[in-house]
Amino acid sequence: MPPPSPPQPVAEPATAAAIFIVGTLADDAATHAQVRAWCGDLAALVRAVGHRAPQDHLSCVAGFGAEAWDRLFGAPRPRELHPFIEYGPPERRAVATPGDVLLHLRADRMDLCFELATHLVAALGPGFTAVDEVHGFRNFDMRSMIGFVDGTENPQGQEAVAATVIGAEDPDFAGGSYVIVQKYLHDMQGWNALPVEVQERIIGRTKLSDIELDDATKPSWAHNALTVIEDENGEEIDIVRGNMPFGRPGMGEFGTYFIGYARSPRPIEQMLENMFVGKPAGNYDRLLDFSTAVTGGLFFVPSQDLLQALSERDPQSEPAPPTADGYTGSLCIGSLKGQTHHE
Repeated sequence: MPPPSPPQPVAEPATAAAIFIVGTLADDAATHAQVRAWCGDLAALVRAVGHRAPQDHLSCVAGFGAEAWDRLFGAPRPRELHPFIEYGPPERRAVATPGDVLLHLRADRMDLCFELATHLVAALGPGFTAVDEVHGFRNFDMRSMIGFVDGTENPQGQEAVAATVIGAEDPDFAGGSYVIVQKYLHDMQGWNALPVEVQERIIGRTKLSDIELDDATKPSWAHNALTVIEDENGEEIDIVRGNMPFGRPGMGEFGTYFIGYARSPRPIEQMLENMFVGKPAGNYDRLLDFSTAVTGGLFFVPSQDLLQALSERDPQSEPAPPTADGYTGSLCIGSLKGQTHHE
């Protein structure tokens, strides 16, 4: 068997700074050709900028949405790549927003992220339009904007790789990953008005010491009760979160950028269904009374070798067919037909 294709740096540890850019692409041959060429140049651009300060761990992950994949690369399509599924009723909804390309830049210095983002966006050409850009920062001891430690349960090392990198289940795309992103805005005035004990019940952990509440104390609607997903054997399914706080205090904007990497989108989709619809329906994540999702997207992250190969891809004239595994939603629940799921 040939050695597995190395993944993009999806399982890298947290850094002090990050930039997230989501953009759309013009649907014309010139743009498609330029983006394919860009796939072959990406690694060299990262090396050129990162060489200035190798100790600051500059990296970039690039992903593509389902519609963009069909237009840029044609068939075959990664088995579980599809448009983002919306969840929940109107008052608390996981919304889907436009996105053909995702860039996730990380480093221990924002200037490195900024420099690389400048080169990457310029190289994508005039057919690329950024529809969302967030500059994230490390907040004290890895705390989210709402004051709780974020990413405590992230797997590390080889466990992180196993959780995020596709293997034999989709051999044409081995070494790749799926990533779901959402930008959340927080009602900090309302959140800060809550007693700490109430905040802890909503999150399911203590605020100062970051200790998980015991089952007798933790409500079934606590955030971490609804976001733990298990397989048929009762084993927890890991994902890797690269969440970052962001904000503009002068504009009253305080937020968290959620980004979750996994070898299948289904566990993250089940988390979103649990949070926004509830488990059971109506028993939703009470954090959503103070946090609003304003973006949502699902992207496929090719392996490093595939990313290079895509620069030479001659896409078929016909769009990629629907996935062959009969996928119909999160953990085979729900429906892709309307890209929505709510009760």
